[in-house]
Amino acid sequence: MERKSFAAMDCSVAQCLEVVGEWWSMLIIRDTFMGVTRFDDFQRRLGISRNILRERLNSLVDSEVLERVPYSEHPPRDDYRLTQKGRDLWPILTAMRQWGDQYAAPSGPPIELVHGWCGKSTHVEMVCDGCGERLSYRDVKAVPGPGREANILATSKV
Repeated sequence: MERKSFAAMDCSVAQCLEVVGEWWSMLIIRDTFMGVTRFDDFQRRLGISRNILRERLNSLVDSEVLERVPYSEHPPRDDYRLTQKGRDLWPILTAMRQWGDQYAAPSGPPIELVHGWCGKSTHVEMVCDGCGERLSYRDVKAVPGPGREANILATSKV
């Protein structure tokens, strides 16, 4: 089945999915956060076919989520490193991991996040930029942003 493109959709979620919505992409990004940078290491860890891995890495580089950093001239080889755009996916990946820990890990979380400063196991929560209060979907409402015409959200609910 061919994947639908969301490129023309006026929605930030759809635009994010356009870049990282293919399942191998998030696993590649996950591994990059864990220190994996080389093609053969991605291939070995993920068990992904080489042609699919090459396609996903090229797409992530083209989308400026990863950058190629040469480490060998003969033969030509590159490391794949997160750009700032890629590093900004950390909260999304962390939220996905926390959801998986809660709903899809019957024996408990496969990994834990430990805060480097205090050494305690931790999790990530969304908080309000203005007051610092913890947020849930019930605490917010969607209003038109600067990139959207005011009348589009007038009849929609989040």
